[in-house]
Amino acid sequence: MASLRYLLAAALVVAFVLEGSPSQAQLSPSFYSSTCPNVLNIIEDVLKKAFSSDIRIGASLIRLHFHDCFVDKFAAPNNNSARGFEVIDNMKAAVEKACPRVVSCADILTIAAERSVALSGGPSWAVPLGRRDSRTANRALANQKLPGPSDTLDVLKSSFRNVGCNDNFDLVALSGAHTFGRAQCRFFRGRLYDFNNTGKPDPTLDRTLLKQLRELCPQGGNGGVLANFDVKTPDVFDNKYFSNLRLRKGLLQSDQELFSTPGADTAAIVEDFGRNQNAFFKNFVTSMIRMGNLKPLQEIKGRLD
Repeated sequence: MASLRYLLAAALVVAFVLEGSPSQAQLSPSFYSSTCPNVLNIIEDVLKKAFSSDIRIGASLIRLHFHDCFVDKFAAPNNNSARGFEVIDNMKAAVEKACPRVVSCADILTIAAERSVALSGGPSWAVPLGRRDSRTANRALANQKLPGPSDTLDVLKSSFRNVGCNDNFDLVALSGAHTFGRAQCRFFRGRLYDFNNTGKPDPTLDRTLLKQLRELCPQGGNGGVLANFDVKTPDVFDNKYFSNLRLRKGLLQSDQELFSTPGADTAAIVEDFGRNQNAFFKNFVTSMIRMGNLKPLQEIKGRLD
């Protein structure tokens, strides 16, 4: 699905502790106001340069934030798919030049995620800061906890509850990050030809989109070929993702599950966000801040380098 394979080979092992409920720690948007007052501008300058040559980078950095900075960059759901590490490296180098050993990789990535959304047409918000980087990573935990592209709604809900997010508004709002970016054929090809070992395509997938995706991703073809999450505005952060789900045009099974699962309480939220972009943006910001506050490492509990 779609957050941080970044950083010098192992710099971003784990920015947050995955287990537990939201932390009561006092993160603050003004955490670096005296020690690195220009950190936001420094990161945005690097990001704008990256955008000029790679329009996909915003979605890639959001994915890194969602996944790898939480757990392990080599977790199964991320192998050979996460990207953008070199951009985070550049951000870290620029920040280090201005403010040596002050700003954590975890905070750099969190800022980069927010700026990626804003620069792509989405909302902006004051990012709570003050995290430190973990000294360890846990691949087994990552493989167990990270949501997968073929997860059912029940599995998705469990994954979100297990990390301290709620299983309705947080789940739907954060899934809305799939309103921009791409996914590889290998993550959804099963839906096209042999859904749940039935020998048939996923019945919740729009037939016109099915035909298009089969042309792009033939059986036995290159699993690394990319498909847009949103065929209408693939590089814009908007609410078209939810409009697509209502038309049975979600790319991943885990996307369409939010709307097409019988009796799902998430379906009404999808309907609301599809009609009201402001409601989506407001809930997305709330959920991003909540996710970023999940038991962050602070001060002497983590490291800066």
